[in-house]
Amino acid sequence: MPLRPFRFGLTLAGFDHGHDWAETARRVEDLGYATMLVPDHLGDQLAPLPAVAVAAAATTSLRVGTFVLDNDYRHPVLLAKEAATVDVLSGGRLEIGLGAGWRKEEYDAAGISFDRGAVRIERLEESVAVLKGLWSGEPFSFSGRHYQVTELEGRPVPLQPGGPPLFLGGGGPRLLALAGREASTAGIAPRARPDGTLDPADISPGAAAAKVDRLRAAAGDRFEALEINALALVAEIVDDRRRRAEELSGRWALAPDDFLASPHVLLGTTSEVVDDLLARREELGVSYVTVPEPALDAFAPVVARLAGT
Repeated sequence: MPLRPFRFGLTLAGFDHGHDWAETARRVEDLGYATMLVPDHLGDQLAPLPAVAVAAAATTSLRVGTFVLDNDYRHPVLLAKEAATVDVLSGGRLEIGLGAGWRKEEYDAAGISFDRGAVRIERLEESVAVLKGLWSGEPFSFSGRHYQVTELEGRPVPLQPGGPPLFLGGGGPRLLALAGREASTAGIAPRARPDGTLDPADISPGAAAAKVDRLRAAAGDRFEALEINALALVAEIVDDRRRRAEELSGRWALAPDDFLASPHVLLGTTSEVVDDLLARREELGVSYVTVPEPALDAFAPVVARLAGT
C-alpha cells in the first residue's frame, strides 16, 4: 500500500493547559499540528462541538475535530445538523470522530442505559448511515432498529462534499470492521471490556497488527484510501527510553520491549521517536498520530521533522 504523508493531531479537553482556548488553538496551528481534537466525556471538560468551533474561529488552516463523540449522548439527526453547521462556519475544517461509548461509570452517573457492546455498535452503525444520508443534501429516509428518519433534508449542507471526514475505530472486531467499511480515518485503540474499562495489554504490537489486518479485510478495495490512526497513550521525549519504559510498562501489563514497540507509545529522543514512526508507518500503515495535550511542546520537533512527509 502507498505510504500516506504523516499528520499529527493534539487532543485536549479544557482549560488545564494554562492558556486561553483561542491562544492554545493558534499555538497548536503554529507548531504544525494538523488537527486540534476534543474528547467527549461528562466530567470536567469542555463540550466538544462548541470548543472546536471556537478553535476554528481563532485559526486559519488548523483542522478541528472530535476524538471521539459518544454516539449514545446525541441523536444522529441533531449531530448531523450541528456538525454541518461547524463545518460551514469553519470553512470546511471539521473532522468527526464517533464511537460506540465505553466508560460505564459515566452512563451510570447520567442515568443512560449501558447496553451490551453489540447493541451500542449496532446503534453506532445506524448513526453513521443517518449522518451520511443527511449530509448528502438530498431528502433522506431511514428505518432502523434504533433510528427512524422520514424524508428529512439535512440543512445546512456541509461545506465538505459528503460531509466532514468520519473517524471510526476501536479495538474490537465489529468496530474495526465498521471503520474499514465506512470511515475516512480508522483508529486502532485498546479494546474496551464489558465492565466499561480498557484492556491495558491490548496495546501490544501483535494486537495492533491484528487490528490492521481486520481493517484490511473489511475495507477490501478501499483499504489503500483509508487513513490509519494510532492514539499515543504515552508520548514523552526522554534521553533514556529504556529506563522510562521499565518504569511505565507494568501499568500496561507488557514487557518493556513490547511496550516500546507499541504504536501507542512514543518514547525516546526526537530521533528515536521519528525512527519508530517511520517504521510503524512502513509496517502498519499508521500515518496519522494523535498525542495528548501534555506533549504539545515536547513533541513539536517530531512534528516539524515528519509532518507532510
